[in-house]
Amino acid sequence: MQVDAERFSWFQVPDDIKQLLMLAAANWDNTSESEKYINQALAKTEDSTDVLVAAYRYFFYKNNYLMALQTAVKVIDRIKLSELLPDNWEQLKPILMSRKDDPKIRLYLNAYAASGLVLAKLGEIDKAKKVSAQVKEIDDKNQFGAAILYDILTRPSEEE
Repeated sequence: MQVDAERFSWFQVPDDIKQLLMLAAANWDNTSESEKYINQALAKTEDSTDVLVAAYRYFFYKNNYLMALQTAVKVIDRIKLSELLPDNWEQLKPILMSRKDDPKIRLYLNAYAASGLVLAKLGEIDKAKKVSAQVKEIDDKNQFGAAILYDILTRPSEEE
């Protein structure tokens, strides 16, 4: 399968990586085959952020939540490192609030919110609540979906 590189000019990875990602998509119904292409793309790019985001989506929609979580955490960690973000939430929160329109911080918040969703899918409800509550503190316009997840996770069970 040949990839038309111009079709994906916005995607900042080499053409051979685009081809691997397209092969993964073309072989979607054959999970072992498509996963092989995703893993090759990850291995060849040394965890390029664009490829990590594509891989996160792939693993999430393939219901491979453990790999989706690992991939989302890699995105979070890469941005944390490149932007020199602190680990402590009380120090991190004002930085995220003041820079939430910055593309890298938006990606960080998207990946962090996504990790909360995946934690919920994995049954890690307390961790998912914590993540969604933190993102909700930053996200006054609910652009990252954390408020919805938090509401679902904290809704009292209805009596029968």
